[in-house]
Amino acid sequence: MFTDFFYLLRARGLDVSPGEWLTLQGALDKGLAKDGLSAFYNLCRCILACDESQYDRLDQAFYEYFKGIERAEDLPGRFLEWLRAPKPARAFPDAEYEAFVKDYGQLMRMFEERKKEQKERHDGGAWWIGTGGASPFGHSGAGGRELAVRAGGDGAGGGAVRVAGERHYKDFRQDKQLDIRTFQGAFRKLRQLSARVGADRTELDLDGTVRETSERAGLLSLVFEKPRKNTVKLLVLIDSGGSMYPFTQMTGRLFAAVSAANHFKDLKFYYYHNCVYKKLYLSPECRRGEWVDTEHVLKALGADYKAIFVGDGSMAAYELMQKEGAGFFGTPNELSGYEWLVRFKRHFRRLAWFNPIAEGRWAKARGAETIGIIGGLLPMYPLTIGGLEAGIKSLLATRG
Repeated sequence: MFTDFFYLLRARGLDVSPGEWLTLQGALDKGLAKDGLSAFYNLCRCILACDESQYDRLDQAFYEYFKGIERAEDLPGRFLEWLRAPKPARAFPDAEYEAFVKDYGQLMRMFEERKKEQKERHDGGAWWIGTGGASPFGHSGAGGRELAVRAGGDGAGGGAVRVAGERHYKDFRQDKQLDIRTFQGAFRKLRQLSARVGADRTELDLDGTVRETSERAGLLSLVFEKPRKNTVKLLVLIDSGGSMYPFTQMTGRLFAAVSAANHFKDLKFYYYHNCVYKKLYLSPECRRGEWVDTEHVLKALGADYKAIFVGDGSMAAYELMQKEGAGFFGTPNELSGYEWLVRFKRHFRRLAWFNPIAEGRWAKARGAETIGIIGGLLPMYPLTIGGLEAGIKSLLATRG
């Protein structure tokens, strides 16, 4: 079954073993693909790609083999038939665009309702699953909205969910800009040493030892001094999932480097998705229930903590600016993500946002609007060697 796909995967550099391939066949026999290409892709990624570094190879082979079929909710066969041979897009007045929803949960509920209610093909409209229209469901239309579900075909506005064709994981293989040692070197500069008081002389004073030994004609004389400790308390908040997937290795290295450091007086790690909201997660999986109240964190940590955000800042505008912007993840939010960021800025004296997207692409990247808004509120630096040095310098500066 799909034997040629197996050989294509291996030819494209994915080291799929016979055992893994048989496991995939067993999963298909059990119906785990649910007769949908999207589910089959996820199965392949779970079984055949051992780690993130192989995702891009899988994507390329998958896209090549299945001729660029793109991800959407599984559709009945009759829908796929209707969506073939799309009608050309027509122009739409602004009033028709106002019918688009701005909440992801509502969008998906509407999509499920359309699948149940629709009885025939539709083209050029703004309601049903079709082609050449302004509906957020379908393809080849003129909608171009951020919230959309592509159902077959090629995208027009770039707002729909895609799988392999755009190679979301290519940076996993190319990201070698920052390794753990580089991060460690950068964060060693994040120090504010305490005065040498109230401690025993237990730390070797190298300069004093050399001076004293010289004065004694080369007779070794060890000099000790009171140790000084780093007084910096650090809060690190890392964006996880979604558009941050291509940067997982980079953020993983940052976490490893900072968590291994033993020179901070205190260190706290939390995770968020897209933006901070009412809850902060305890692990990068951002599982429901495995969280703490953001309000509690703000009350528990003093204003002297250095707060670092790590994220691309790329999201739909409503996710940043509207209340309930994170409703898709099951967390009620009476405040918008932007309002939470304002609260962080007011609470902590020193903050910095490190963006893994190259600085030259901030104004052109997907999510440029929200990147610009966040950059206007918080000092934003690229997650590069130079960006880290500049950001850490700002964290240590006296507030002006």
